[in-house]
Amino acid sequence: MHFTDSTAIEREYTQCDSATESLVNGDGEFLREVLEGLSRPHRAIPCRFLYDAAGSAIFDSICQLPEYYPTRTERQILEINADAIAASISGDLRFIELGAGSGGKAEILLDAMDKARAYVCIDISPVPLASAAAAVRARYPGLAVSAVCGNYLGQLDLPPRRALRDVCFFPGSTIGNFERDDARGFLREWRNRLGPDGMMLIGVDLKKNAAVLEAAYDDAQGITAAFSLNLLHRANRELGANFNTDAFRHCARYVSNPGHVEISLVSQTEQVVAIAGRTFQFAKGEAIHVENSHKYAINEFAALAGKAGFESVDVWTDDDALFSVHLLCVAH
Repeated sequence: MHFTDSTAIEREYTQCDSATESLVNGDGEFLREVLEGLSRPHRAIPCRFLYDAAGSAIFDSICQLPEYYPTRTERQILEINADAIAASISGDLRFIELGAGSGGKAEILLDAMDKARAYVCIDISPVPLASAAAAVRARYPGLAVSAVCGNYLGQLDLPPRRALRDVCFFPGSTIGNFERDDARGFLREWRNRLGPDGMMLIGVDLKKNAAVLEAAYDDAQGITAAFSLNLLHRANRELGANFNTDAFRHCARYVSNPGHVEISLVSQTEQVVAIAGRTFQFAKGEAIHVENSHKYAINEFAALAGKAGFESVDVWTDDDALFSVHLLCVAH
């Protein structure tokens, strides 16, 4: 890589306001969301609360499972096509990574991007954020590195662009965690944030055989089950709840229309759970919805991005058509 002197424009951002700290530490925000979610007719707890320290460690183990193809497949796509991806992006650029610590995927691309002048990593958790920024800073000493601690779904105070083209990298098929309307809204928000010459590079999991999908989210070793059940363990640890985690079963099933893996925790018996002075009765077979992981056909995702104000530049996939990486540009 070749960089200009970046000392004058390098900035370190820390904007962990009280709402962000609440989300990181799992205090008031977590309690409110759990109480609200369990009070609904169809009970649910938002999937973002899966990722406390214990949950993040379990997810790292999930990424190594033979059944869980997304992480290694996306990485292979980037390794094989990094030069082609870089060639599709012209001009001096600022590389923005949403969600720090993507297992070195950003570095695969930065190695190929000789016109990258700045790097911004964004994450709500300060520890992986600092680690990701330090790793990039050490690897590319001439690159202006900024770390923004905040929620990339909300307001962000990004460093000045300084005439660089913004290229936003959103790996891991995290876009699949959004309901389809929310995904379109998220893309529209970033389209407005990136500016008229902005681009997005997004990992998107593809529709495929239901057995392959369900095995990826309910592996033989039970690691994905432990990941979901940690949500209840977290409520016990942090909120003083009394979930009997042995009385809930992790369930992952593929729903073909519109196309998502639905993940829930199903009560195996009639039981009563107490949290913060309130009680919740569960019938046998009653579920707590944890997450939908949406899958797309290639043209389906391109159409969704189009409705959000992007045009498709190119798409790269693996030989088995398990996963895709989409390069989008702001439509004019």
